[in-house]
Amino acid sequence: MYQKRSYGRMLLVSALVGCLEVALAVVVVLLYVRTQPPPDVQEDHATLVAGLLSFSVIVAVIAFLLSGVFVLPAVALADLLGRRIGGREAWWWVPLTVAALVAPPIVAFAEYNRVEARSMLVFWAEATAALSVGGLVARPRHPGLVRQVALWGTAVVAGTGLFGALGLTAGLLPAYEPPAIGPATMVGSWVDHTSGTLVFTSDGRVTASGVGEHDPDEPSGGPSRRCSGSGTWSYEPGRDVWTQEVRIRVPGCSWPAWSVGGTDRKPRIYQHVGHPDSGELYQLRKATNGS
Repeated sequence: MYQKRSYGRMLLVSALVGCLEVALAVVVVLLYVRTQPPPDVQEDHATLVAGLLSFSVIVAVIAFLLSGVFVLPAVALADLLGRRIGGREAWWWVPLTVAALVAPPIVAFAEYNRVEARSMLVFWAEATAALSVGGLVARPRHPGLVRQVALWGTAVVAGTGLFGALGLTAGLLPAYEPPAIGPATMVGSWVDHTSGTLVFTSDGRVTASGVGEHDPDEPSGGPSRRCSGSGTWSYEPGRDVWTQEVRIRVPGCSWPAWSVGGTDRKPRIYQHVGHPDSGELYQLRKATNGS
């Protein structure tokens, strides 16, 4: 028996699929971030959670709008074209109609903002794929579709996060670790974002020029004092790459031990600004020729 489509259910399913796609992308991005060096300023966990909650509301609204404007008309048009041309509905009409519907606004936006053709085509393909998934999943007519999509979609997102976390723990994914440096790596110039400089020599001498000082109990975000002078330095390998330190002793300058970060190609030394939980780092990078 032929059953009419419930476009209300289709709208809900398509929007739900859109939200799940974004959630899956967020999980993948968070896993990827774990493989990269931390930024100079790390996000506070409470702020991050609040931002994600606000972001989820915005995503839900956008998902409903895109579903109503593109997905539902695309499915209805695909059914009509399938019956008129092939005599029956066919799933492959959905991505074709979605591609046709999203093309005009994307082309208009690209022309207005002078976006290059390659970037426009990539975005058009991504938008077509993302919206087509919602249309294809929402096409079936049985009433339990919303619950099934919610359960299976949540399982996919949670499973991706779980297996990704296990992969990071087991070493299957390359979780970030600071580079294992040594005294030879330290020799040379290290600069901060304001051209403050530390110059290390192989005989254990160091010259500081305008390098920032931050007391552990001072608030983050405030201006730092600048210190210059000459003294000595030493490298301590620690138990592992996470505990290696560089100690710098310059008269008139009070720096705690510097931790090591960055990558093998771009090593850095850093200190926490204010309380370690603030997430703000003061970093110097190893200078290369011409920088």
